[in-house]
Amino acid sequence: MATISSLGVGANLDLASLLTQLETAEKQPMVALQAKAKSYTSKLSAYGTIQSALATLQTAAKKLGDPTLFQSVTGTPTVSGILSATATDASAAGNYTIDVTQLAQAQTVVSAGQADTKTAIGNGKITIDFGAVSGGTLDAATGKYTGATFTADASQTAKSITIDPTNNTLEGIRNAINGANAGVTASIVNDGSGTPNRLVLTSSQTGEKSSMRISVDGDAALQNLLNNDPAGTQNLKQTAAAQNAKLNVNGIDITSATNTVKEAIQGATLTLVNTGKTGLSMKENTAGAKTAINDFVKAYNALQSTATSLTTYDADTNTAAALVGDSTLRNLQTRIRQALTTPQAGTGNSMKVLTEIGVSFQKDGTLAVDSDKLDKALANNLKGVANMFSSATGSTAGYGKQIDALVDDVTKGSLKVASDGVTATIKELDTQYDAMQLRVDSTVARYRAQFNQLDVLINKMNNTKNYLTQQFEAMSSSSK
Repeated sequence: MATISSLGVGANLDLASLLTQLETAEKQPMVALQAKAKSYTSKLSAYGTIQSALATLQTAAKKLGDPTLFQSVTGTPTVSGILSATATDASAAGNYTIDVTQLAQAQTVVSAGQADTKTAIGNGKITIDFGAVSGGTLDAATGKYTGATFTADASQTAKSITIDPTNNTLEGIRNAINGANAGVTASIVNDGSGTPNRLVLTSSQTGEKSSMRISVDGDAALQNLLNNDPAGTQNLKQTAAAQNAKLNVNGIDITSATNTVKEAIQGATLTLVNTGKTGLSMKENTAGAKTAINDFVKAYNALQSTATSLTTYDADTNTAAALVGDSTLRNLQTRIRQALTTPQAGTGNSMKVLTEIGVSFQKDGTLAVDSDKLDKALANNLKGVANMFSSATGSTAGYGKQIDALVDDVTKGSLKVASDGVTATIKELDTQYDAMQLRVDSTVARYRAQFNQLDVLINKMNNTKNYLTQQFEAMSSSSK
């Protein structure tokens, strides 16, 4: 069948514009679908915004629901540079006098110097165990004991290390000890003498039970280098003795194998950094609790602000926000407010409602904090405030725990159901749009074929008309 390369040329009609108008008319239902899909996409985005605001609120609620927030105690020494202190038990609060007379220390021993680090020394088996050295005297110049006894620590397992031709140099011995995880760190120090290379062994643990006893079963040279029994043969020089930390807290002597001293003050941890005497003030950390409460109020108000912006109707422009009239948002707001206005089942000095600590609802639905009233509540009844927001593991009491659980329920429940429903609707609209696009394309293709046929037909008729006109004109001229 003949065709016209440019639609409408044959018929001298503007068929191309007519086809465009028909296509636009056919696509009107698709435009409506697009608008509908856009509104649902906006709604899905709004649910995402609400979920983000809920997550912030939940984080703030979790913090308030943790009892340790209200149990933390801040330690302030009167003399700096001696110790630091922390506590997670309010019973640690108080004033203390602490005298640190000795820091915990790990033992260090040093071998005789070797001329070269890569020369073979000897083969054998090194065994290292740990314990306490008692009695006897220590010669400070030689770093060796006389008349001492060594008592092995049964809690620390002895470690054996094999020295053979693959590792029997000073460097090899160092690497073998470090690779054995024997509770000892080995290094080589060059002292600048004629035989400068000395093997240095340091116990990985501090405390008087971290003294090393080293025995060698093997070549004499290896024995002469490393055999070291504080109660017997000592071929190593002790440069630092294994010792406990010693301190006095309010007149009570305390020892510790490490410089991190736990429970010297109940519920507290002291970290010793130097010897000396200092006072220590341990106070309940009410500032942390106040910050957490204010953060919760800010998170709640941010949720309210977000909800307001998503449910606003602009009468001037006749435009509605994405969640105007949305029951899911309205219900979750109601549930959260009901939870925060329901009194806690406290007893004794426990506080039961938010207004007791200066937190109250405003006319616009937001929360406000009376800072002075909150400060007084925290200062006078921190435990009561703690019970209002938190509870022990296994309990559901406390606003912090309850809001945390409520947000979890909403996020995984009604909000998820609503979001999934909108997502499904958007997918269905996409499917409808694609199907409608196929129908429109088919209809327009049919119109185009019909217009082309019309164009060809009219073109033929015009050609016939022109031919007949010419013939009639010729006949007329001939008769004259």
